[in-house]
Amino acid sequence: MSHVVCTNCGQCVNRCPTGALVEKTYIDQVWDAIYDPEKHVVVQTAPAVRVALGEDLGYDPGERVTGKMVTALRQLGFNSILDTDFTADLTIMEEGTELLTRLKRALVDGDLKTALPMFTSCSPGWIKFIEHKYPEFLPNLSTCKSPQQMFGALAKTFYAQKRKLDPSKIVSVSIMPCTAKKFEADRPEMRASGFKDVDFVLTTRELAVMIKQAGIDFRNLEPSHYDSFMGDSTGAAVIFGATGGVMEAALRTAYEIVTGREVPFGNLNIIPVRGMDGVKEATIKIEGCVDAWKFLEGAELRVAIAHGLVNANKIMKLVREGKAPYHFVEIMACPGGCIGGGGQPIPTSMEIRKNRMKAIYSEDEHMVLRKSHENPEVLAIYKEFLDKPNSHKSHDLLHTHYVVRENY
Repeated sequence: MSHVVCTNCGQCVNRCPTGALVEKTYIDQVWDAIYDPEKHVVVQTAPAVRVALGEDLGYDPGERVTGKMVTALRQLGFNSILDTDFTADLTIMEEGTELLTRLKRALVDGDLKTALPMFTSCSPGWIKFIEHKYPEFLPNLSTCKSPQQMFGALAKTFYAQKRKLDPSKIVSVSIMPCTAKKFEADRPEMRASGFKDVDFVLTTRELAVMIKQAGIDFRNLEPSHYDSFMGDSTGAAVIFGATGGVMEAALRTAYEIVTGREVPFGNLNIIPVRGMDGVKEATIKIEGCVDAWKFLEGAELRVAIAHGLVNANKIMKLVREGKAPYHFVEIMACPGGCIGGGGQPIPTSMEIRKNRMKAIYSEDEHMVLRKSHENPEVLAIYKEFLDKPNSHKSHDLLHTHYVVRENY
């Protein structure tokens, strides 16, 4: 019997010529939760959903439907409509601090065991890939959970406390562009709240089905805003949906922490990390550091970005051979990043990915706040609940570990 490594990325579903392959759906379970008067159903929406949902509802590819989507979710009966972007901002705070801590250990303390380059950990398809194919580099992964899982852990702790709710009565639902998020939510490590942190994951396609089932006239909906407590976000969080977006968001914050100034790129747009090239590289010269980070003065931060597992494999071969000069690497399993996820509307062509990506960056540029460390709700959650980035409490709730899997 032969076996193949499956990363649960869903690109087989996205590309199936007959439509025979579909995701495992949880639509019925979500409807049951909504109609259960004993349950409080919280929903979070990923950044890539808002620029693709419209395609299944009569809109052209790349049209942003954020406000209408929020209204539709409210009409479907969810008790709170919140945003994965909130915990994307939180991820940057945790991940940026982790990267700077690793750099200090390596460059100042001379700790040769410090695992560099550090890899992002937002894409569950990529996580499962490295667990199977390159397990010796698991220490190089950021210990940060993905924004989906950070949200789930906080929904049944911080959110429950704020709303004075019994966490056992909360049903946490996420709307994702990704089928691997279903696998991720079921991982045994993802129960830091004392419960299953995310109960059900629906794809963008599944949300479109629910909207149609409810008979909602989506085009004529009035836009509305996310609810508070984990509903506010910045443009840095929105761009998580595109390849290079996590890197750009992290650099916007890390550079400002180290130097006290914005990144030296026009209007915060770090163009070298954007675009659809399979592998992208950039070097950021760090100059004018504040006192706490003087050890980085004059350093060149080398970063790389890859999307699609073919390109991830190229990067990992270089790392294994000792030929990768990077400090920080972003990898997304799907072509184009989350905007090209296996749970997105079908078809997904290169042109459609580019339209979705353009919409992602447009939403970022129209945001009042565009840096994660300026999100007032993120600052408040540290003050009220988490203490500070990479604190003991944040590690318990927001960080995790990964496992070695067999490589057939």
